[in-house]
Amino acid sequence: MKKAALKDLTKEELLQQKEELEEELFNLNMQRSAKELDNPLKLRVIRRDIARINTLLREEELGKRRLATSEERKIK
Repeated sequence: MKKAALKDLTKEELLQQKEELEEELFNLNMQRSAKELDNPLKLRVIRRDIARINTLLREEELGKRRLATSEERKIK
């Protein structure tokens, strides 16, 4: 997922996306350990997406970025 697309998400959506990616990463790691992984590049892509989300959440925590809430997004 591109960084620009992540910036448009609310904090709740980012947390939900992160949870889904972590679950997918776990499943891919299980496939890798069983030597059934078809696309090993997918592991790297998912890890980087998780890192992008963590960066946005940390920037918001430090006050460098303000993420929209679901209520603010409805107003727009």
